[in-house]
Amino acid sequence: MRTLNLGILAHVDAGKTSLTERLLFDAGVIDKLGNVDAGNTQTDSLELERQRGITIRAAVVSFTIGDTTVNLIDTPGHPDFIAEVDRVLGLLDAAVVVVSAVEGVQAQTRVLVRALQRLTVPFVFFINKVDRAGARYDELLDVLGSQLPVRPIAMSGVQDAGSKLARIEAYDLWSEPLFTGLCETLAENDDVLLGDYVLAPDCLSRETLARSLADQVAKGLVHPVFGGAATTGVGVPALMSAIATMLPSRRPDPDGPVIGTIFKIERGWGGEKQCFVSLTSGTVKARHYLDLPEGQARVTGIHLFEAGRVHTVTSFRAGQIARVSGLNGARIGDIVGTDPSSASRAHFAPPTLETRVLAQRASDNAALWLALNQLAEQDPLINLRRNDDANDVYVSLYGEVQKQVIQSTLLTDFDLEATFEESTVICVERLLGKGAGLQTIFKEPNPFLATVGLRIEPRPEGAGNSFALEVDVGQMPASFYRAVEDTVLETLKQGVFGWQVIDCHVAMTAARHSSPSSTAADFRQLTPLVLAEALSAAQTVICEPVDHIDIEAPVGALNGLLTLLAKAGASMTDTVITNGVVRLEGTVASAKTQSLQQQLPGLTSGMGTMVATFDHYAPIAGLQRLRPRSGPDPFNMTEYLLRMRRNSLDRTPGTEKGS
Repeated sequence: MRTLNLGILAHVDAGKTSLTERLLFDAGVIDKLGNVDAGNTQTDSLELERQRGITIRAAVVSFTIGDTTVNLIDTPGHPDFIAEVDRVLGLLDAAVVVVSAVEGVQAQTRVLVRALQRLTVPFVFFINKVDRAGARYDELLDVLGSQLPVRPIAMSGVQDAGSKLARIEAYDLWSEPLFTGLCETLAENDDVLLGDYVLAPDCLSRETLARSLADQVAKGLVHPVFGGAATTGVGVPALMSAIATMLPSRRPDPDGPVIGTIFKIERGWGGEKQCFVSLTSGTVKARHYLDLPEGQARVTGIHLFEAGRVHTVTSFRAGQIARVSGLNGARIGDIVGTDPSSASRAHFAPPTLETRVLAQRASDNAALWLALNQLAEQDPLINLRRNDDANDVYVSLYGEVQKQVIQSTLLTDFDLEATFEESTVICVERLLGKGAGLQTIFKEPNPFLATVGLRIEPRPEGAGNSFALEVDVGQMPASFYRAVEDTVLETLKQGVFGWQVIDCHVAMTAARHSSPSSTAADFRQLTPLVLAEALSAAQTVICEPVDHIDIEAPVGALNGLLTLLAKAGASMTDTVITNGVVRLEGTVASAKTQSLQQQLPGLTSGMGTMVATFDHYAPIAGLQRLRPRSGPDPFNMTEYLLRMRRNSLDRTPGTEKGS
């Protein structure tokens, strides 16, 4: 049986959750439609999702169309949860992009289309709400082609758009008004079809045309457009037919090696970790062991998403998605089994905001830390950080709505009242040059039984950090080299000014130990000092995040918007005015984004929208923005060694304070 991992993507309130409900209803897996406003939909299961009427976490439901099993993944539409969307996109075989016939192409629509094209995920459009007042189906077909880098093909027509009497006419490939335009569009990328259409029309068949369309959809060359209304079901049958016949599905091998991806983690009622696994090859059975990056783990339970329900099963096979228990060391993004292509992991835009979290009651500090750790398992990009000296806890964020969601989750799921301070921007450090450091065994001021030499140099922007050995790996135990590598990557989280150092390469250039006295701890404790020496020699510059902004507003607000953007130091790259609406694109320092979002409603009478996504880092002009350091400071050798000695004494029995 063929399988298809399908994503439903849209700007907030375009109707994607309603479309999901309608697909499940028409597929026969639910006998009653849920309603977003009533909070009883299949995929918005979180209490907070029901209260707010938005999707916060990706949800999975499975159903069958013909001989195709569809694993449908409903994803968040709010830009604060773009990381959740990005995690899912890498799993998809195809997607449906939902666009409101009333609001049209919106800022988040453009963000999602760019993301799908970046990851080469094919997609079709569903223009929803054609029965709402103000719906403009035909006009929107032109807007899709002019405002997005897509090649839309209308697969249906709409009569009486904008009224409750709206009707959908599903076009036949072999008839007008679709046939001629479809042939001419497909022929641009299909020489065989071009030859048949122009020179031998009698040889052209319906099957040839359908095959060419499906092939070009799979390659992202064309994007079929369907119209309808999810709440009433009009137009949805044509979309369902296209999902089964037009989108690229797979025939996975259940007998092959086990390969899958963990894309979501939850906690069960008893606190046990539950991993959502999309399996692309092989079969997983209960009580068997799975290979994970942190080692093997035993499967203790399997809950399979099938036929619109979740069933307890003893195994699941390639092409299915299941919630698996027992993988206690797993993290989101982990590859299950051995995948030769796993080196190319998805890259997520980093969160650009950070906030300090305070427990309302001092006695809840420990519980707050544990609760945030559980939330970090579900969303590792919140990048939990603690300053042990001041007992401060920080989380990283994509936006203010995400902060509110975390605060509400702490209260509802953990009964913890927490205060979130005003968000600040997360900066990074980049190398200005190359640097080296060396500490030699038995030579002052090195008190550790180890020799470590390191060289650090910049890498291209966006390349990330890397580590390599330039020494004879046979002269020491492998655990000593691992200790150095792990410590280097950890130390890079706090550079010269306290910010994470990015896009650099570190090479180990010297290594020596004293057998049998040296331990891995000697190398772990010495490495930060050597790396700090190398970083000081290379020097770093603090860089702030810069966002790409996409603003839509009434054209009458243009002058006020341009003035506001100029004051914020924004750099505009595109301005388009159509049908009384102005669309502005550009970049602005992330530190200014929140202020722009707060002032936008007042300038646009509540009709303006803005989506901001991370674009790049740029050096900060003016005063350097220092970040409080957590833990011992290797850039101050005296203080660092004193802390190391104090920590060692605290861990030694009989030497605790007061003994």
